[in-house]
Amino acid sequence: MALYLLYESASGYGLFEAHGLDEIGQNTEAVRSSVSDLNRFGKVVKLVAFSPFESALDALNQCNSVSEGLMTDELRNFLELNLPKVKDGKKPKFSLGLAEPKIGSHIFEETKVPCQSNEFVLELLRGVRLHFDRFIKDLKHGDLEKAQLGLGHSYSRAKVKFNVNRVDNMVIQAIFLLDTLDKDINSFSMRVREWYSWHFPELVKIVNDNYLYAKVAKFIEERSKLSDDKIPGLMDIVGDEDKAKEIVEAAKASMGQELSPIDLINVQQFAQRVMDLSEYRKKLYDYLVTKMNDIAPNLASLIGEIVGARLISHAGSLTNLAKCPSSTLQILGAEKALFRALKTKGNTPKYGLIFHSSFIGRASARNKGRMARYLANKCSIASRIDCFSESGTTAYGEKLREQVEERLDFYDKGVAPRKNIDVMKAALEITQNKDVEMETEEVASEASAKKSKKKKSKSAAEDEETMVEPGTNGEASEEPKSEKKKKKKEKRKVENELEEGAADAKSNGTNGVDADQGGTTKKKKKKSKAEEGEDLQAASDMKKKKKKKLKSEDE
Repeated sequence: MALYLLYESASGYGLFEAHGLDEIGQNTEAVRSSVSDLNRFGKVVKLVAFSPFESALDALNQCNSVSEGLMTDELRNFLELNLPKVKDGKKPKFSLGLAEPKIGSHIFEETKVPCQSNEFVLELLRGVRLHFDRFIKDLKHGDLEKAQLGLGHSYSRAKVKFNVNRVDNMVIQAIFLLDTLDKDINSFSMRVREWYSWHFPELVKIVNDNYLYAKVAKFIEERSKLSDDKIPGLMDIVGDEDKAKEIVEAAKASMGQELSPIDLINVQQFAQRVMDLSEYRKKLYDYLVTKMNDIAPNLASLIGEIVGARLISHAGSLTNLAKCPSSTLQILGAEKALFRALKTKGNTPKYGLIFHSSFIGRASARNKGRMARYLANKCSIASRIDCFSESGTTAYGEKLREQVEERLDFYDKGVAPRKNIDVMKAALEITQNKDVEMETEEVASEASAKKSKKKKSKSAAEDEETMVEPGTNGEASEEPKSEKKKKKKEKRKVENELEEGAADAKSNGTNGVDADQGGTTKKKKKKSKAEEGEDLQAASDMKKKKKKKLKSEDE
């Protein structure tokens, strides 16, 4: 049976055929000895075909597909073109050697080409990798190294690439630091109590809280100087006037020993450090809550931020937690007890980290195991929604929490809970409504932005007009009024000229023809102005004719 080798290089796919396998007898030692010598290895392995990648992006996509065990369309076409064709109903007389068994199984499912990946094939592929630049003649010296370096960088960058707002590593570090701070603050507070109790032992019984104890110790300083004047300050710290008076009274009759000023300064400095650590712990907790609401909002709303962060940190990442089945998530954190139970054939643990949830504590002793199993199921659903959903929403987590509450009521009171499909439909409707509201808000905001832009442009144009008007010293505003006055003056001039012409015609004793000729000459001179006075001229001509008739009758 012929053996073909598929080699995935940084520059493209290479298909090789192995000859003389009968002579070698598929001995890995013989192949290992012939790998270093190209003359001997070249007789065993020969290049059949080479398909270069189109671009660096194409090389990255092909590399990602190979690492995930998937056969791309390019690889399928390359194999179908260059491998011997198999007739329908007959077994192939060749096999394909691969370095990755995962992609071999996928190739066999799609193309029915038998694939193998064993030590013998890996030794042959090692020789191909060693002499690959000699098999490809068109490759220049250094080209393959550059392609490998570029593909390695881009592949690593693509694997590390993540969404900044959904970095679960920050949650893992924050919860580790929070647990460490809790232990450190606890031990430091006990050290402050023991140290200051040499000076004021009665204060331990009055103030129980570690943070308040450090604050009061910093405020009191020396016990002998404590008087009634400091009661308001103590009351602000403790929050209770009776406690403040009790502290003052205890200081007056204290059995503690006196401390030197240097010792008191050291105690105060250490108490200040404990206070600073406690305040930082509060800030870190707020940061963890905000990050959990960004990364895993449904898990946080279901089981709480602290327990959810512990689950993520114990699993390694949110993706690993989403991949875990609910049975694994249920006992996550109780691995020692599980393996001890398996070793001793005892009872396996019922819960791990999810025991810190309030739901387990609220359940009765009989139903704690059932509640843990149900809660682990809902946590698994919530973690998968958070990991693989594109938009973050707390609707699913809130509905899952309602389901857990209903299950608790079912165990205690026998009230039948809702079906899971109905709850999920309600959560889906809520998310869809929120998406619609977001879209309408975006449209409204865009419309308001356009309106504001239009208003701004109009106001800018009006401002420009107003800016131009004062620059002309009032002339622009007076232009329309001056134009009207000019028109009125022109009309009056035309009327006066017509009246003067009529008077001249009467005084000279001329007939109407001369007057008409004089009128026409004036019209020719003032065509542009006399158009408006034509009606007046016709009226004056009628008057002249009537006057002439009267004169002729008198004669």
